[in-house]
Amino acid sequence: MPEADTGTLDPVVLADVLRVASAPDFDAWREQIRRTGGCSNPIHLTGWSVVKDKTTGQVLHHTDTGSQPGGRLRIACGNRRASRCEPCAYLYAGDAFHLVRAGLTGDDRMGIPDQVRDRPRVFATLTAPSFGPVHNRPDAGRCRCGARHGEDDPALGTPLDPETYDYAGTVLFNNHAGELWHRFTNRLRRELASAAGLTQAAFRETARLSFGKVAEFQKRGAIHFHAVIRIDGPDGPDTAPPVWATLDLLTDCIRTAAAHPYVSTPVRAAEGQPTRILRWGSQLDIRPIKAFGDGRDLTEGAVASYVAKYATKAAETTGTLDRRIGELAELDRAHVPEHARRLIRACHDLDPLYPDRKLWLWAHILGFRGHFLTKSRAYSSTFGERRGVRADFRAEQQRQTLGLPDPDTTLVLAHWAYAGHGHTPGESALAATIAHDIALNRETAREERPAHNSKEEW
Repeated sequence: MPEADTGTLDPVVLADVLRVASAPDFDAWREQIRRTGGCSNPIHLTGWSVVKDKTTGQVLHHTDTGSQPGGRLRIACGNRRASRCEPCAYLYAGDAFHLVRAGLTGDDRMGIPDQVRDRPRVFATLTAPSFGPVHNRPDAGRCRCGARHGEDDPALGTPLDPETYDYAGTVLFNNHAGELWHRFTNRLRRELASAAGLTQAAFRETARLSFGKVAEFQKRGAIHFHAVIRIDGPDGPDTAPPVWATLDLLTDCIRTAAAHPYVSTPVRAAEGQPTRILRWGSQLDIRPIKAFGDGRDLTEGAVASYVAKYATKAAETTGTLDRRIGELAELDRAHVPEHARRLIRACHDLDPLYPDRKLWLWAHILGFRGHFLTKSRAYSSTFGERRGVRADFRAEQQRQTLGLPDPDTTLVLAHWAYAGHGHTPGESALAATIAHDIALNRETAREERPAHNSKEEW
């Protein structure tokens, strides 16, 4: 049985740990949880599965949840947020890492040729505009307030004057950030076509813009995007870009597109609110991506790791909640910091003024309603394909373990129904120790790899 720190457990939790560990089906339960990676909130299923020979109809294997611990099969929740389920978030981050890196280095398993390394590609960061001065750590060392803030100072990102800070503008920008990105990519294609002396139709026949981006919340609660942007040939990564597609041209066109007047989103005037024209902020960072670095260059592995890191985070990094909010009173019970509280209240107050924007529904992520990780169709593979490969691998493992014939000669029939989720207090403590052991084994294996591989593997 996994070892739990019983000395620090609540008596109720300890009693439940002993109940679970002494149950006759404990080993089967532990194996289920191990297979989920130590998931902290597994999905419970009831049902059955039958494998039959396609030709004869003979039943080759039958299983049902009646023989499983508690009469249920537990599968991983798959939540991407580390604050909700760290084991599943780790798996999601690994998928994100490989998807992003495949678009930078190529990956035969994903159908991405290694020639993408020779394409013009940059790592760009588009930020939100200012909504009022905030406490920060400038290069000069002193904030406008006169203090030298430490890296972990809770004042960082909070307004110097909360009464004049534009909280409404912040959450409206977050809410429209996805539309701003869409307008930016459309404008960038036009700028590239214009710089090459082509019409937009001719541009589509000779080149293609590919990207993968991740959203990150700044300490002030405003969203910004980090993006890998690449120029391919007309059919994506399998075709080379035209000779006019250079790194300098891509960089210049990104700057022009981000600042273009058309790359904006109007927000109508509402009761007590002005008409707003939302744009990107003046801070724009564009860095070329090198295949190999000297310690100063931004490398493929570093970019993929950076994107994967933020793919599992949301607005809880600003002090807000990691779940939807039912009522404002929850903020008091959760001790939400004042700055995040004001942003959430802004979502609450603006919701009836902009009903189509669903601000209150997304108040827990400060109005943002987009996906945290997105990519263009031709950038690389998909999360679904990654999960499919994993499912096929596990199915093949099970087939070999059970001694079943080739899957082309068999038919699988199954019926599964949702039966709940989560753990009892004791199960939760034991699952945490299983997850810890898996993570420890993973880190040990990583440390034993050759040094030249360890930096590039998730």
